[in-house]
Amino acid sequence: VQLQASGGGLVQAGGSLRLSCAASGRIFSSHIMGWFRQAPGKEREFVSAIRWGARTTYYADSVKGRFTISKDGAKNMVYLQMDSLKPEDTAVYFCARTSRDVYIARAYDYWGQGTLVTVSS
Repeated sequence: VQLQASGGGLVQAGGSLRLSCAASGRIFSSHIMGWFRQAPGKEREFVSAIRWGARTTYYADSVKGRFTISKDGAKNMVYLQMDSLKPEDTAVYFCARTSRDVYIARAYDYWGQGTLVTVSS
């Protein structure tokens, strides 16, 4: 499986961005697709995830109510709609796939290359 993240950019605080993750290869119902982010000098942190075979979604407390994850099974795409962006959301955002733990980065076995989101104040 190859994952390609896109959609990052520069946005002012309060603005919105929509990230996309294109997956080549099969994604099974047992898989979970997640978004993580890593800011300079910080560890990679969980942002959101969605179960491929269900509508179950997961969010970090820091983004709950502002970010929305969704998927298009027919296109093998995962999206992260980010609204009400804050400067602290600035990071490189990665999409990834796991069949194990939702929240732990090392549980994900395939990763995209990352897309940079910069939120100016």
